[in-house]
Amino acid sequence: MGIEGFNIGETLADFENPEALPVISVDEPTMNMQFSINNSPFYGRDGKFVTSRHLKDRLEKELEKNLALRVSPTDSAESFMVYGRGILHLSILVETMRREGYEITVGQPQVITKEINGKKCEPYENLVVDVPADYSGRVIDLVTQRKGEMLIMESKGEMQHLEFEIPSRGLIGLRSNMLTNTAGEAVMAHRFLEYKPWKGYIPGRNNGVLISKNQEKTTGYSIDKLQDRGRFFVDPGEEVYTGQIIAEHIKPGDLVVNATEPKKLTNHRASGSDDASRIAPKTQMSLEECMEYIQHDECIEVTPKVFRMRKVILNEDERKKTQKAQQVEQVG
Repeated sequence: MGIEGFNIGETLADFENPEALPVISVDEPTMNMQFSINNSPFYGRDGKFVTSRHLKDRLEKELEKNLALRVSPTDSAESFMVYGRGILHLSILVETMRREGYEITVGQPQVITKEINGKKCEPYENLVVDVPADYSGRVIDLVTQRKGEMLIMESKGEMQHLEFEIPSRGLIGLRSNMLTNTAGEAVMAHRFLEYKPWKGYIPGRNNGVLISKNQEKTTGYSIDKLQDRGRFFVDPGEEVYTGQIIAEHIKPGDLVVNATEPKKLTNHRASGSDDASRIAPKTQMSLEECMEYIQHDECIEVTPKVFRMRKVILNEDERKKTQKAQQVEQVG
């Protein structure tokens, strides 16, 4: 029509006899994520759009058609806070931008809290899981650990139909755990219910990560020696940088490792002793799985070709200083 500057729910009416239709209510966002420009050492290698001006224009353009999305500026000109309806909503936006040639860094998803009648409240969702009866106990255990309450349990043939009420926070990282524990048989769906009082602490990721010590290509020799320390996200020969997350640690706590050390060549070399052949294939993670996996001090570098998980502060010494400062603040 050529009419600009109107929103969903507004009525275009006859000038002589204007009569408005009832306004349609759009669900409010329940989660937010920080979108920043890519500031890693590999910045600008893959993408066409890498500046904060590109990022700002693209997010403003998205607001015109993405009704449940909200964008607000932050203290930094290079970052924007983006609000959406759950992880899937935000990950679709990130994936679309990646395919269009943007390079961005996204932070850990956080739920949006509100104060209602003087109480801190958070969004709750209705979670529906259909799973074979043999695995129903595991599903109930997983959801109750994350402060979910079971409402309905019905048998439908060989399947169990389970319905829960769970805080939105509890859904972060639940899908991958659920599929692992049910051999990929669980089918889950969830939708926003309402805001209710804060449910308290929900346990997150138990294990720490292995962080790259330097910037170079990984070697089969180093990864082979480190395999008993964790599950790797990179293959031999991949370029990594300082502060990049290259594996999941088998224990809690992070570990800085050197995965780029080459094998020293000697005069005597046993035949068939090439280490690369014994290395387990890397763990492939989707964008949504990465978003569920990272913690508050980590982020994801998203480019048209790859996404890499990394620490927000790449330098190890600076990370330690920041952690100490935060601990002092908490004690104070």
